[in-house]
Amino acid sequence: MAGTSISSLILFIAAMLVAAAVAGTLVASVTDISDSIDVHSGDVRDQIDTDIEIISDAGSDAVYDESEGNITLLIKNTGERTLSTDPGAHDVLVNGEFVTEDGLEFEVVSDDESWRSGAVVSLEIDGDLEATDRTEHRVVVDVGGDREVFEFYHE
Repeated sequence: MAGTSISSLILFIAAMLVAAAVAGTLVASVTDISDSIDVHSGDVRDQIDTDIEIISDAGSDAVYDESEGNITLLIKNTGERTLSTDPGAHDVLVNGEFVTEDGLEFEVVSDDESWRSGAVVSLEIDGDLEATDRTEHRVVVDVGGDREVFEFYHE
């Protein structure tokens, strides 16, 4: 009988050690997941609150200025949060080529000094379209994770 008690005690201790190890691993995993959610929830909230619309008319002659060699787009903030007008904070592609922040200029059109919800900015992009053989042009504007595409024709 004593042998049965000792073997039961050893099995009980082994089961407790395995349970403690599994519990420790689960606690560490749950902590890692919780930390990850805390870090990324702010970014996701900002992406949800960010929304823009390009309101320029694709058929207008005001989009591309041949003499200056630049593209001008009107972009409205239709999201919930105030957006930055810093050119380095946004990504712009013209015909698939990235435009550096030196080639971008954001200017708030309304009386506000900031790009609040409902405000419109004028985005001026340095881009000589005369150097290409294309007549159809595509501008992609990415602001805070919200991407808008604007297509226009210029011969």
